[in-house]
Amino acid sequence: MKKALSLILMSVMALALLAACGSKNNNEGAASPSSSPSASPSPSAAPSESPSSSESAAPAEVTITHALGTAVVKTNPEKVVVFDYGTLDTLGKLGIEVLALPKASIPGNLSQYEDAKYEDAGTLFEPDFEKLNKLKPDVIFIGGRTGEAYEELNKIAPTIQMSVDSANYLESFKNNANVIGQVFGKEADVAAALAEYDAAVADLKAKAEGAGKALIVLTTGGKISAYGPGSRFGSIHDIFGFAPVDPDIKVDTHGNSISNEFIAEKNPDVLFVVDRDAVVSGDGAAPAKEVIENDLVKKTNAYKNGKIVYLNPNFWYLSGGGLNTELEMVKEAAQAVQ
Repeated sequence: MKKALSLILMSVMALALLAACGSKNNNEGAASPSSSPSASPSPSAAPSESPSSSESAAPAEVTITHALGTAVVKTNPEKVVVFDYGTLDTLGKLGIEVLALPKASIPGNLSQYEDAKYEDAGTLFEPDFEKLNKLKPDVIFIGGRTGEAYEELNKIAPTIQMSVDSANYLESFKNNANVIGQVFGKEADVAAALAEYDAAVADLKAKAEGAGKALIVLTTGGKISAYGPGSRFGSIHDIFGFAPVDPDIKVDTHGNSISNEFIAEKNPDVLFVVDRDAVVSGDGAAPAKEVIENDLVKKTNAYKNGKIVYLNPNFWYLSGGGLNTELEMVKEAAQAVQ
């Protein structure tokens, strides 16, 4: 009897031991809530604590090499100051806001920047350094007119020279647009705008080949200056394809002083005219049409065939080099072949 009871007791103990081991093995193989892939992160685990999140949160920078030096600029800068109206035009086209600009001579095509929400940064030639130091901009864009202030401006914020090179107009215009795209992450938008520009130029160039010879002049104070290939208005010849009536016109910022006799002698088939006084201190000055359309010029093919094209000086004199303005300039020149 005792032997039988001992066997039963040993069997019960063995079964209990097996049950305990099975329970332990099951618990070790199960996934706890904290180790499950679908489990939510604990409240204390903020994204910024992980190395990858920390790296992505660091401000990105881009290095821009320009005519006056090198600028290291953080991407998507928020406080943007502009001393170049072509650049301002591009920024507007891309929907990028600016903080301040020179408001004394804003071109008519950029009149929205006269709004009081934009700070007045001085003039193109004399920036308001005191105000700029208070504004603490992230980046400053300048053109040739502000070039002498570059060193002082560069002490305030990374400053980028954005002038268009007349001798290499197309490449420098596109490069400036791409700089804006790179700084603000708008590369695709810039590429689309440049593709539209290229298509318009190709269409105009095909027509310009049969338009005869052209002359570009600027009027101011009743005087006339001529501009040829490689000049500030030379894109008409160099990019759009209009043959120059005189390929030897000297390249000069202020053009070559000419007379009505010169125009009559050269007898252009197309005459392009920029009226400087219409946008720069031209109070009381005679309109370009009165200066140009005299008895001598009326003898030219351009006048006889209705091919005198008065170009918008807001585009051609003040804000050239912008994505909007350059496309408008193509359209204006196209009037000569319509």
